[in-house]
Amino acid sequence: MNFFRKITTRYPFLAFLSNRYVLVLIFVAVWITFLDNYSYFEHQALNKEIEELEDNKEYYIQEIKKDSTSIKQLKNGEQTEKYAREKYFMKRDDEDIYIIEFEEDAKKAKDTTTTEL
Repeated sequence: MNFFRKITTRYPFLAFLSNRYVLVLIFVAVWITFLDNYSYFEHQALNKEIEELEDNKEYYIQEIKKDSTSIKQLKNGEQTEKYAREKYFMKRDDEDIYIIEFEEDAKKAKDTTTTEL
């Protein structure tokens, strides 16, 4: 205690540290901010993760809406035929299909197959 009195006489602004309630308050504040499992920094990380998950949720809701409209359109026979012709290069018996590839498309396809390996 003698050491503490020497410090408070030398630095009077530290006199409030002699109050036990202030010491407990400082200890609790440090504990909650840094040491606890549910510390301030942990809450910040969890809040960031929640925001990312909510953004993902919005993205997937939009994708579901888009896919639902596509499914509704594919129930129509003409739309189904159009989709099969465009995506899977299907044809009728009496016609021929010629696929024209541009250099840019070939480079993009090559890049995607390289990154998938």
